Amino acid sequence: MTSTKTILFPEIEKVINDLQFESISDERKIVLQPLVDFIQRKASNGQEIRINLICTHNSRRSHLSQVWAQTAATYYNIKNAFCYSGGTEATAMFPMVVKTLVKQGFQIKTIAEGNNPVYAIKYSENEHPIIGFSKTFEDDFNPKNEFAAILTCSSADQGCPFIAGAEVRIPITFEDPKAFDDSPQQAEKYEERSLQIATEMFYVFSQIKL
Repeated sequence: MTSTKTILFPEIEKVINDLQFESISDERKIVLQPLVDFIQRKASNGQEIRINLICTHNSRRSHLSQVWAQTAATYYNIKNAFCYSGGTEATAMFPMVVKTLVKQGFQIKTIAEGNNPVYAIKYSENEHPIIGFSKTFEDDFNPKNEFAAILTCSSADQGCPFIAGAEVRIPITFEDPKAFDDSPQQAEKYEERSLQIATEMFYVFSQIKL
């Protein structure tokens, strides 16, 4: 993979360089293709690319997906790409997600404490940080129309038959690392899920022709 003008933090670059697109099955690429098509159409028309990544609690998979999708868009120099996340209900970003992203090279600062902390998540010295906190998908922080709604968990996919304002609705579901909470495998499984999401989001953005 070739790098672009934006320089990411070295630890993240190392993770990216180790991603293996060949690990994505042909069946999975079919699942990812509608998102590729949406981004390509917007990029070709010079329009803003808005992607809202949604799971039930906006605590794990949707945050990982938002962070890696935004990082991938910057890496591949896809302009005017804005990635968001939300849930069918708001809870909090799970602390293990924060630890996993820090381990993989992101610089994360807590900018508001409380039951639902707000984080500034940086992947590059000069890029605006991703603001991470738990919210519903229709929260005022998120776009109201002309966005792709990406369902990252099957329960959100089933529980959200209609998402107001979404231009397209695409299920791209991931297994929940929550199943390994409080187990000896917890850190390993969160890292594994994060890398799967990174691989797939980078594959998606690598397909965009500018």
